[in-house]
Amino acid sequence: MIRVVALALAGAALALSAALAAAAPPSPSATSGANAVLLRISIPGQDNVALGELTWPTNLSADVQSFQFPADGSIVSLGRSRAVVSAQTGEAATAQALAQVVGLTLFGGEVTAAQVTASTTAGASQRSAGSDVSASAVLGLRALGEDVSGAPGSTASLADWGVLSVLSLQSGSRRGAPPGAQGTVLALRVTLTVAHGGLPAGSEIIIGSAQAVAVAKVPAKPRPPGEQTPRPTPPVRPSLPTAPEPDTEGAVPGGPVLASPEVSARLSSGGYVFPIFGTASFGDSFGASRPGIPGGWHHGEDIFAREGAPLLAVADGTIHQVGFIKLGGFRLWLRDDLGNDFYYAHLSAYSPLAIEGKRVEAGDVIGFVGDTGDADGGSPHLHFEIHPAAMSGLGYDGVVAPYPILIAWRRAEDISFAAGRVYAPVGAGGKALPPPGAVLLQVDDIGSTSGLVPGALERVLAR
Repeated sequence: MIRVVALALAGAALALSAALAAAAPPSPSATSGANAVLLRISIPGQDNVALGELTWPTNLSADVQSFQFPADGSIVSLGRSRAVVSAQTGEAATAQALAQVVGLTLFGGEVTAAQVTASTTAGASQRSAGSDVSASAVLGLRALGEDVSGAPGSTASLADWGVLSVLSLQSGSRRGAPPGAQGTVLALRVTLTVAHGGLPAGSEIIIGSAQAVAVAKVPAKPRPPGEQTPRPTPPVRPSLPTAPEPDTEGAVPGGPVLASPEVSARLSSGGYVFPIFGTASFGDSFGASRPGIPGGWHHGEDIFAREGAPLLAVADGTIHQVGFIKLGGFRLWLRDDLGNDFYYAHLSAYSPLAIEGKRVEAGDVIGFVGDTGDADGGSPHLHFEIHPAAMSGLGYDGVVAPYPILIAWRRAEDISFAAGRVYAPVGAGGKALPPPGAVLLQVDDIGSTSGLVPGALERVLAR
């Protein structure tokens, strides 16, 4: 029988909060970076057995179809698993590490788990610093035939031969000089107290380990008035598929092409434009329930416009994955110069610029609004998603809510996608907005007048 010595869920949550609060930030000498490990077996007196060991920027990704050790899988066996690390340095630093193992079996089935995920992100700038380990999880964990809690900090005794530890999490940040944050996750660990299953006493098996450290560079001296802040160093993208597609069934490259109309789009101060030229409307439906979509929730925003309305490149970047898929219909992806991906779906047609690997500039016409894919028969619209580079390790779920960003673009305000930074508008030329020249303290004569009623304000002001 297995003897579970885990705390109750509420108690574990309190212990976790205390542990995270007490976790130390990165040392002042630390630099931004990330590392991850899918599997490591430490055997006293022998070389370690390791799988998917990554360190940014040397090794960036690993994709494993299956793995057994030894050859018969009597100690460990796992199914398709992946690991990825990424980071960017500069005054706005970010780092991310992910290690995910699927279908884990230890010692011929004595310990099993459906999925083990170690995930951590960190971000730091002069404004803020923080890290997040909350996406880490151990699902479907069983030991010696009984369920084991996947709550952080849980432990279980494995008969008389070992100890099982679940989700050791650490997170800390510092706003001092230099600002920094780090997150560390060890998802699952088995420690042998006596020889068992072909391994000697003192052996340790680690499944899923991830660490991310972000340390912001402090400017050597204040910039002269009017000088623009340089854009962050582009992150090094891992060698993953060209985009985290929601589905690939029935994918067909290419599609109908129409000539691009002559249009002129207004750039924001940061180089972004609204993705549709002309009249368009949209709400805030990010995260809403969507049956038939991976995860079951809406990963983007639907922007409604007339069929055939021109679609614009939101930034300077490169077009990729042009063609038809079942969900998105005619779709394409645009990757900007910072590594952020933008997903356009349900197009009626492409412009001549929509070519795999084609370089485009912000405001170029790249396609046209339609209702293809699972939008067939509905109102023409653009399904638009934003996948920041710092969240690439999360695959299709590495998205942010587009609504506030689209609102900012319509107002020609800049948006930063760097983790750990606040979305904030800037003035012309990249300058910070000046303080107000005057403040309205009281209004008497028009306070009850609606500006939505045609002519109402004019009539009041004419009195």
